[in-house]
Amino acid sequence: MSEMVQVPALDGSATFPAYVARPAGTPTAAIIVIPEIFGVNPGIRQKCDKWAELGFLAVAPDVFWRFAPGVELNPDVQAELEEAFGYYQQYDPTDGVYDIEATIKWLRATQGITKVGCAGYCLGGRLAYMAAARTDIDASVGYYGVAIETMLDEAHAIANPLMLHIPTGDHLVGPEAQAAIHGALDAHPKVTLHDYVGLDHGFAAEMGNRRNEDGAQLADGRTVAFLKANLA
Repeated sequence: MSEMVQVPALDGSATFPAYVARPAGTPTAAIIVIPEIFGVNPGIRQKCDKWAELGFLAVAPDVFWRFAPGVELNPDVQAELEEAFGYYQQYDPTDGVYDIEATIKWLRATQGITKVGCAGYCLGGRLAYMAAARTDIDASVGYYGVAIETMLDEAHAIANPLMLHIPTGDHLVGPEAQAAIHGALDAHPKVTLHDYVGLDHGFAAEMGNRRNEDGAQLADGRTVAFLKANLA
């Protein structure tokens, strides 16, 4: 069962839309699916639906609601890819963390949820890292997060488990950035890093040209096991 809901913003000044997929029975926990720069598009909704099939309540907040509400873009269409990068340039990721925190509060206060995790992609991967450092989320997973290397000074604040999936061929997160992430986080007791040799950004997309089936299956299997273990 799925629906669109309105989640109160953290400061109480507005509400923002979010896609919710509910399991058939009582949810074991909640997963916040944090979108890429393409909005809550069919691929992100499909990820939510898959979590619901596994018994979780899944929710994908509209991260661009402040200036492009409801936008859904296809990364395989060049004009839509360029539109998405334009939104990324406008976006303040600190707002994204506020929206994740607001979603956590909404889940716990209104949905009967105790444990909350997240899985984020691209921009959402960065927000998953930021959420791990700045909120009380119970567990976080980031796929090919962008600009994490610029925020490694926040790693000391990560108190709950975080997993990051790093494709070594990522054309948006180069070798130097990847080396900095490993250098700062390999020894962190709460952080698990997985490299995917030769794969590129977006390899775990649900659909489209970027998906690498073997890599996506491997990363998603690790994510499910990690979140199940840490949200039990």
